[in-house]
Amino acid sequence: MNWKQSFSTSIGKKLQMSLTGLFLILFLLVHCYVNAQIFYMDGGVRFNEAAHFMGTNALIRTVEIGLFGFLFLHIIQGLMLYSANRSKRKSRYAVSAGNATSKWYSRSMALLGTLILLFLVMHLSKFWAPNRFSQLTTGEERPLFTMMRDEFQTAWVVGVYVLGCVSLGWHLVHGFYSAFQTLGLGTNKYKGLIKSIGVAFSIIVPLIFALMPIAFFMQWVK
Repeated sequence: MNWKQSFSTSIGKKLQMSLTGLFLILFLLVHCYVNAQIFYMDGGVRFNEAAHFMGTNALIRTVEIGLFGFLFLHIIQGLMLYSANRSKRKSRYAVSAGNATSKWYSRSMALLGTLILLFLVMHLSKFWAPNRFSQLTTGEERPLFTMMRDEFQTAWVVGVYVLGCVSLGWHLVHGFYSAFQTLGLGTNKYKGLIKSIGVAFSIIVPLIFALMPIAFFMQWVK
């Protein structure tokens, strides 16, 4: 498969989706570790130290550029695959087999991905963008722990974050194993193990993300 085919064929697009998806899964793991620092109950000291490292380390900043590129590619290829799959259907009004042939979340990846994208735009606009802007204009970082503590005192904001985390969890339930399967790693020998790890990851990571705004709102973390 040449470079042109990797962008134009269905197999090539799925391969890109898998590779970018695995990269984003790795990012989620790192981001989850940083966010979990708030539960040390030290007034955000460990969290701010971790956030400072992530925001100033040259290697991390370089990877961050690639992250946005992979995220953009993942979204575009996902939408293209969704559009291609819809166009192949003989009739939009045909009776669906439902869960008999596939789970609802595997059929709703585009919807879940859209919800996650909206959540991500909100998240970046409230925390990442102001912090980066401050770094570029003043050379100083924003107090992210304090910003989160203040932001998550509003019920609807917390609700949106929790909804985004739930959408992420369902998206990962299908996407985690699907990525390995597309790369030819989801063989019968490892299928059960990969699926189990995927389900555990899809529950634990989004749960930690969701607990962060809830903990601030309930004032478990101050």
